[in-house]
Formats: sequence, structure tokens, C-alpha cells
Amino acid sequence: MNLLSDAAIAEINRASLELLQTIGVKVDHAVVLDKLLKAGAKEKDGRVLIPSDLVHDCVERAPRTIRLADRRGGCVEVGADGGTVFWGGNSLCIARGRERREMNSQDLAEFTRLLDALDHVHGVVGTSLADYPPQVRDFVGFRILAENSTKHLRPVIFSPDGPEAIIEMAEVLADGASLSESPIVSFGYSIVSPLHWTSSALELFLRTSGRGLPMMVNAEPMGGGTAPVTLAGILAQANAEALSGIVILQVLEPGRPCVFNLGFAHMLDMRSALATSGAAQDGLLAAAGAQIARWHGLPSASWISSDNSICDEQSTLEKATTCLMHVLAGVNIVWGIGQLETEFTLSPEQAVLDNELAGVCLRAQRGIEVSAETIALDVIEECALTGDFLSHDHTLSHFREEIAKSDLTSPQRREDWLAAGAPALGDKLRDRVADILSRPQEPCVTPEQSAELRRIEERWINRLSAET
Repeated sequence: MNLLSDAAIAEINRASLELLQTIGVKVDHAVVLDKLLKAGAKEKDGRVLIPSDLVHDCVERAPRTIRLADRRGGCVEVGADGGTVFWGGNSLCIARGRERREMNSQDLAEFTRLLDALDHVHGVVGTSLADYPPQVRDFVGFRILAENSTKHLRPVIFSPDGPEAIIEMAEVLADGASLSESPIVSFGYSIVSPLHWTSSALELFLRTSGRGLPMMVNAEPMGGGTAPVTLAGILAQANAEALSGIVILQVLEPGRPCVFNLGFAHMLDMRSALATSGAAQDGLLAAAGAQIARWHGLPSASWISSDNSICDEQSTLEKATTCLMHVLAGVNIVWGIGQLETEFTLSPEQAVLDNELAGVCLRAQRGIEVSAETIALDVIEECALTGDFLSHDHTLSHFREEIAKSDLTSPQRREDWLAAGAPALGDKLRDRVADILSRPQEPCVTPEQSAELRRIEERWINRLSAET
């Protein structure tokens, strides 16, 4: 699904390059600033002006694909040439029904266990932890992710020292393998719109360089608040912001795998003064962002959420419509499994529903295969007179791959539904969450790895406590 013509993307990109050359970006890091200036950027009035040829060279250095490994022996490759995976989201709060409270370490452990059991979720994501101080939440959260899932690990960074502690832990989990060869962990950070790279982001870029670990560059403008209210204006600013991040990363580590993420852009709702996340414009921005990323030859990302506070009909409507736009547009990494309340909250029930939605969207993305085998002219000729296709070998060979199936939404006779108590979808979601969390937990780390992760965690907590 292409929303923009090549000419339209070129016009947006021309505006972005003009922004980078005339307005530039603010860079709050002396080391990174020095490296940019040595690479050909200019400094003017406290901002860094980035010439177009430097942008072009750095985009060319970045690989067209990134590899995302798990600890099950799997590794997927996604990028400008295709492929879509789904990740969880991060939040401040957890919702169960109409109740909401701050997210804590036990909540993250349970939510991660839930995502680990969902078949269309590829990666688990760190969150805020109300029961730990901010400076240790990132690596404590990473340890919790690792103990409760063997899927790809995406920590959220809260402190400059967090990445070093996380890399130490990741090396324990890699069990001797190189993280560049088996990237079980990836990182990312957002620019502050408009056009401002903070020291926190740049410290993460710098401290994780040299290892070939994937880094996501997030442009997160809010139309009408921190960017123009027009979609084209948002895209022009976001494109400039993400391009500046690609330049910084490639100057620090040429050839580093990067994700070009315009899919975190939002609009400011003028009635509530809240960001929108589940409206039509949010799906359009993410879809266009994927197309612009592909035009640059880079992997893309986005975020699906709902503006609603609970898992119900509204959240289903909003996430279904926007997610389908994302996936049909070819977004490579879709965040937000379980996300609600404009990304402020996670819901286990919504996560189960989103997993079903992900399966539907991936089936739609796969499309319809047309070949002699699938047209099945010989089968039609053979069965046309009898009308019996059900018992034919062709049906047996292909029905599993052709018919999308789900325990939650499979067709059911009304009398059977009534006999089961006439459950609504929300009832089924709650039952599925309870079932998954009641199962005996399979260990995701060895006892030796668990002990080492906790030793590293304790050492970093003590070190940071001493510094404060």
C-alpha cells in the first residue's frame, strides 16, 4: 500500500534536507558534536548544520536490513525489502478491566510471560517500574524480560549507565556468542521534537557503538504541538529528525544497523490537549513513514495504540483499522501489543486481542498466491460434477495455509455458543490471560545465568547508589 508517489517523497525529502542545512539540529554532547564537525557538519548559533552530501553518504552506509535474534535459535531479518514483526509496548501503568495502577516489577514479569506465549509476538519490551528508582529501571527491567521470555529483548533506557549494564547481561545470555552475530538485544531512542538530540540519547548512541547492535532512531513529533499540524509538514520534520539520527549513528559506527522510525508521530487533539494514537491520521503517518523509510532503503517501525483507557469495542476498532494500515504499508517492526490510553497503559487482555489482530494483518499482508497449484483447474474439473471438494487431497494439502484460524474468533453454531454460556469476546480474553499465567513457567535462563544477571544488577545498583 503506497500512499505517496515517488515525486511526493522526493519533495518531502527536499524540505527535510533544507531544514538540516539551514536550521540544523541541537546536539547536547561535546564528543558527538566534535565527531560530526570532523565528518563535515558545521556549527552555527549553537546548532549543527548537516550538509546533504553527508546525509546521503550516511544513509548509504546503513544496511538495508537488520537482524533480530531470540534465544530459541531463531533470527529474523527485516528491512527495506520486506518482513514484519510485532513487539510489546512500554508504559507507566497496567490496566485490568477498568482499574489502572502504576506498573511494577511483578506486573512486567507477568506481562512478559504472557507475550512469550503469544505466537505472533516476536519481541518483548521494557517498561517503567514504580518499585525501583529511575536510574536502575532499565537494567532491572532487562533482567526481568530475560527471566520471563526467550524472545528478542528490547530494553527501554532510563539512565546513561543503563546500556553498559544491559550489554553485560546480554553477553551472559548470549553464552559466548557474539552479540553482533546473534543480536538478542537491540536499542533505540527518540529525538526531542523539534530537532533536538539530548545528551541521554547521544550517550546511548555512543556507549553502544562498535558492537553492530541494531539501533532504532525515533522521530516522535506531535502535529499541532511540536510540529506542523499538516501530515506532510509532520513527515518533513520527522524525516529530517530521523535522518539526523542516522547521520550521528553512522559517524559513530559506520555500517551500524539502524531502524528509520517515523511511525511514532502523533497529532495533538485540540479538544483534549492529548496526543492521538488510534485515529486515521495515526495510521496514515505510520504507513507513509514506512514508505519513506523504504525510499531511503532502510528498515521502518511504528506503534499501534488506542486512545481508549480499557480493552473494549473502541480499542478494537482503533487498533484494527490502524494496524492494518501499518502492515499493508510494510512496516517492519510494529510496537504496541497490549497498548492502550495513547501508549500510557498496558492491558493483558488487549495483548491477547492484539495477537489475534497481528495474525489477521500478517495473513492479509501475505496476500493471494496465484499459480497452477492454487488455481487448481484440474481439481475443479474433477470435482465439478460431484461437488465434493471436501474429501479431495488438494483440500487436505492446502486448507491449513489458506484458512486463517483462531480459537477466540472461530465460527461457532449458536446453540454451542449458548451452551458455553454465551461468552463475549472480553470474557474469552480474560480467560485466555488467566490460562496462560496459570501454566507452570518454563525457565528462560539457566540457574547460572540467573545468578550472574542478579550479580551484575546488584553491582550496578550499588555503584549508582554510591554515586548519588
